Amino acid sequence: MDLSGALWASFEKARKEYEKAKEHGNIEVARKKAKECANIMRALAKNSPQYGDIYLKRARKWEEIAKSKKKMYESGAGKEEDEFKSYIESLISKSKVQWNDIGGLKKVKRLMMETIVIAGLNKPKAIKPWKGILLYGPPGTGKTLLAAASAGSLDATFFNVKADKIISKYFGESSKLVSKLYEVAKEKAPSIVFIDEFDALSLSRSMDTSEAARRMLSTLLSELDGFQDKDNDEFVLTLAATNTPWDLDTAILSRFPRRIYVPLPDEEASKEIIKIHTSGLDISNLNLTKIAKKCVEKFYSGRDIANLCQQAIWNMIREENKNLAELSKFSYNELRSKELKIRPLRMEDFYKAFEKVKSPLTEEDIKKYEKWDEEYGG
Repeated sequence: MDLSGALWASFEKARKEYEKAKEHGNIEVARKKAKECANIMRALAKNSPQYGDIYLKRARKWEEIAKSKKKMYESGAGKEEDEFKSYIESLISKSKVQWNDIGGLKKVKRLMMETIVIAGLNKPKAIKPWKGILLYGPPGTGKTLLAAASAGSLDATFFNVKADKIISKYFGESSKLVSKLYEVAKEKAPSIVFIDEFDALSLSRSMDTSEAARRMLSTLLSELDGFQDKDNDEFVLTLAATNTPWDLDTAILSRFPRRIYVPLPDEEASKEIIKIHTSGLDISNLNLTKIAKKCVEKFYSGRDIANLCQQAIWNMIREENKNLAELSKFSYNELRSKELKIRPLRMEDFYKAFEKVKSPLTEEDIKKYEKWDEEYGG
């Protein structure tokens, strides 16, 4: 039976797929399609003996193409590994943040300090430090600072990872990047892996997520499971931060048995934050209690309070330096010889600042966090 028509149709389909894979830089798919083209040519040689030599010659040509693609793929794999490792190492920093640099959050800091201390102590095998901590709460409450202080206090290698950067930078290769992240973290232990915007990485699997995202989630779960092994002595603590804990997959939550609510600052914490962000300035004329109370009423986060202080400071600077913009005619070295005029901060500076700084949070938002904390926190 003459199968040449069907074989040629198969060949054209494989050839087009090869060209498409080649165009998109997918070397492994291109290799497979080139091999498929070679096999079809050999089948054509058997089906049409009169053109056998021609088809066999073409088959050998496609086989050579397949071999060259294989070499490219194998050499490229090593380069890919180097590229992944290089990117992961670019996320490393040595944190200088200490616990005293964070205003308020006494309960949260105590819980995290306990984890860090237990990690370093000699202890029976039955006592194991937490390997995964979920930090959740409104935006700007200090989750990143807490992670940095954990690394700073332990003098640990600090991996500051934005979840969306893993997904977008290496789309389709994110699962490999997650594996490389933990491979390097083990090499450089003790390590703190801080994954910010964690909900972007681990949205509930009931939601519409891509196959690549699901593979990455499975890899992350496997890596987290690996640190629960009894024989695993490396200290690699994963700190995950999210503003929307209710969006997290239940399988992810089970890998983070320690879940810590990072709330908005109360009055005492607000005072501490104000002092930190006005350090070096005269604040003797300020009624810190009054300012802190207003911060709580307005649902200010730590970040909002920092912005409030900066706005108040700039109100003072503009008042004392009326012609500040005119100094732009001087070079940087010339500016270094001049001095900025300052005065003690006043309540009026803060009253004006309150008009500029707005919190996006409402009482209903806070109740939602508190309810989730009651049900799932611990």
